[in-house]
Amino acid sequence: MVKVRRPGHFRLILPLCVALMGCSETSKLPEGADYGAHPELAAPVRTPLPTINVAPAIGWQSGETPVAAEGLTVRAFAAGLDHPRWLYVLPNGDVLVAETNAPDRPQDESGLQGRVAGWMMQRAGAVTASANRITLLRDADGDGVAETRTVFLSGLNSPFGMALAAGHFYVANTDAVLEFPYTSGGTGISAPGRKIADLPGGSLNHHWTKNLLISPDGGNLYATVGSNSNIGENGIEREKNRAAILEIDISSGAQRVFASGLRNPVGLAWQPHSGALWTAVNERDMLGSDLVPDFMTSVKEGGFYGWPYSYYGQNIDERVTPQQPGLVASAIKPDYALGAHTASLGLAFYTANLFPARYSGGAFVGQHGSWNRKPPSGYKVIFIPFTDGRPAGRPQDVLTGFLNSQGEARGRPVGVAIDHAGALLVADDVGNMIWRVTPKRQ
Repeated sequence: MVKVRRPGHFRLILPLCVALMGCSETSKLPEGADYGAHPELAAPVRTPLPTINVAPAIGWQSGETPVAAEGLTVRAFAAGLDHPRWLYVLPNGDVLVAETNAPDRPQDESGLQGRVAGWMMQRAGAVTASANRITLLRDADGDGVAETRTVFLSGLNSPFGMALAAGHFYVANTDAVLEFPYTSGGTGISAPGRKIADLPGGSLNHHWTKNLLISPDGGNLYATVGSNSNIGENGIEREKNRAAILEIDISSGAQRVFASGLRNPVGLAWQPHSGALWTAVNERDMLGSDLVPDFMTSVKEGGFYGWPYSYYGQNIDERVTPQQPGLVASAIKPDYALGAHTASLGLAFYTANLFPARYSGGAFVGQHGSWNRKPPSGYKVIFIPFTDGRPAGRPQDVLTGFLNSQGEARGRPVGVAIDHAGALLVADDVGNMIWRVTPKRQ
């Protein structure tokens, strides 16, 4: 059962939210125009609050599943989880899932905009108490269904990203990176964690999810940290080490900004052909249903990607003052647009052999789904083919059906991962499921 926090102030703003849901602002671009290496960027539409078009969360009925693309099939790997957000596959094939949600953020939830956002997240099934744990799922007989689950780690603080290196397991809480001893095949960790580095958190913690990725040599961790606002409206001083990917030296805990100007980077992965670091990024709101496309991009060391001063390269966001023209002149245009307001979070490159060869080296992206766009966008898992380490084609739907015909959300995909057999795993935080996608047997 979903455990929902129901602050009393939500009922006070309900009439305003209902009125905003009737806003007539809608997408004008042709379908798919805001995807790809050269997306069409619409003119900004200034609105006092975001367009509100929330898909109410209803969950999956017995026997229901998402719809897999032609040639693929999907089944439940695990059910009855508590807001599963992120996945990590251990070397022995066990699957870890972060059952987690936002921490208490009193400053972020205050004010009219914060209360409206809270009401929207409640309607979307996102306002639940955080389980604050990582659960281990084991499919011992290899039939594609986890037979056992154990609590791997508990007592965490809105955990999200996970990584493993040299006998140590790393977790990104919302405010710190912790290190734990790890034994291969173990089903739980009871030893206390050691803090490696602090991460931006606190009572104003707008984008609370912090992801992790280990460097190829095992010496550094890369941590994603989203912004503390939409466009810096809480003060640029509240954005220190935010809207960025941080590089953390594991041995010393020293950290530096590896890349900046990324409003909310979440997915992180090494591209198998080029070896480059890639990330999936959520862009800004309140410029209309067609702006700004979320994106995935290779990440250049020291690179600046525009936020908050510009979007999709050097397109000035005139709402931001004062501007920084010198900085904007250096803003890097992203590699590939993923559609406006799709909330593209999960990112996994395919290096296994179970799927047909056309999937090799390409990227699976979990799109959590819009709440401020008409019509809705996202609510699916897509695949982007790559050639020679670069995107090479239009996105392909892999898993759909998360929205029903009435516009209600049965589920919302978040993290994606590839298991040891080469199947695609998808965390569904509204459906409380982990889905497993494989090719159909011929």
